[in-house]
Amino acid sequence: MYFLEKLKPLGLLLLRWGVGAIFVVHGYPKLFGDARRAMDFFASVGLPGWAVYVAGVVEFFGGWLLVAGLFTRIASILLAGEMAMAIWKVHLSEGVLAWDEYQFPLALAVAAFALATCGAGAISVDKLIFREKA
Repeated sequence: MYFLEKLKPLGLLLLRWGVGAIFVVHGYPKLFGDARRAMDFFASVGLPGWAVYVAGVVEFFGGWLLVAGLFTRIASILLAGEMAMAIWKVHLSEGVLAWDEYQFPLALAVAAFALATCGAGAISVDKLIFREKA
């Protein structure tokens, strides 16, 4: 299976692009869409309304950083933390056995954490700027 090892840079690139795109799409409406509706939802789960903008910035700009492979570890740990908070405050309201409630944010949190621990990979701006080992 050594040939798969050679595909690791491509795998990390695709993981970054996929996860980053999802976060960009979910962060965009928090910043540029109907923020009032999102604030009402945040308030209904016990979060302050201004947290919508924090979540929007982390998701939208963090997603773009993942796509570019720039500051990947920092962006990823912030995104993983945000997803952990979302699972805790929103998705676990039905209990831990309500798997359908939190499987998507859990997958995003785990993927973001994997990127935080592995880094952006060889095909990234991080590699060019910081000379990270791939």
